[in-house]
Amino acid sequence: MKDGSKQILYELAESKKTVWELLERNDTPLKDFMRNLNELIDEGVVSADQDGLQLTDKGRRLIDSRILKLQSEVCDKCMGKRVIFNGEFNDILAEYRRLVKDRPEPALDFFQGYMREYDVISRVAFMHHYGDLYDKSFVLIGDDDLLSIALSLTELPSRILVLDIDERLGRFIEKINREYGFEIEFRRYNVADPLPEEYIGSFDVFSSEPLESISGLQAFIVRGVSCLREGGSGYFGLTILEASYRKWIRIEKLLVDMNCVITDIIKGFSRYPTKYETVDYEGFVKKLKMPVSDNPGIDWYKSALFRFEVLGKPKLIIDPRERLKIESVDPEEDVTHPLL
Repeated sequence: MKDGSKQILYELAESKKTVWELLERNDTPLKDFMRNLNELIDEGVVSADQDGLQLTDKGRRLIDSRILKLQSEVCDKCMGKRVIFNGEFNDILAEYRRLVKDRPEPALDFFQGYMREYDVISRVAFMHHYGDLYDKSFVLIGDDDLLSIALSLTELPSRILVLDIDERLGRFIEKINREYGFEIEFRRYNVADPLPEEYIGSFDVFSSEPLESISGLQAFIVRGVSCLREGGSGYFGLTILEASYRKWIRIEKLLVDMNCVITDIIKGFSRYPTKYETVDYEGFVKKLKMPVSDNPGIDWYKSALFRFEVLGKPKLIIDPRERLKIESVDPEEDVTHPLL
């Protein structure tokens, strides 16, 4: 039996669960999760109704009770992030929530979504833990999450530049700048285009939540590393849900080839809502062989946080002045995009 199927079985051995509860604990590609669950239903190992899923008698016979005697959980204080924040960071979180409440809704054209506000501030706190805030210049390639505003609220970075294709974000950031005296720079930029000369090797820290097609991942990360100075650092998110370990290893090799060392990979660091007024990323559940009730509000879509440092100067294996060809959607691994 596949490991993903075993994970489903042992989750259901504890209690009846909804699809959304299983997804919240899932640690396999979404496409595999769906296939495994459908197979378990077809094989009569799992039964399903409108209220959720449970093991059949056949399924219970597959459970080794010795495994259930040993229990382990993610730390309930940091939720697996390795960092917690308090004091003034709590004030920043409250102010950040207030400032971004009127943000532009995600646009399907750009495959957008934004992480929970708490997780944005957690990323900022993690950066601070590594000394990557004070007097540092930032380049954000894509800023759906409005990390630029969270960074500005700390008053620590020396410069914040946002490169994003969505002009709505630019207008929103300019409005926030006027009202709160921030100095966030915005430039409309398509990551497929050559990187402007003045940005090459000009920043201390890069951050992004890239597209998860191979060409998209490579483009965002290559552009980000190209912006870094000697000894710079970078942060980006990567899921397992729509980016298999085959993609992970290609991206890890890409970083090594550019003289970068990965210092941290924290799985499940960031969570994303998947239903917005403008787009619904949960339509894939129609392909499951069971009725599925509406998500009650479980933020099951998670990404790992990667942090890396450049050892010496970045090795630019792709000319930053070169135009790149990018596929925004990977039909082999993307599942949540409504057009698929």
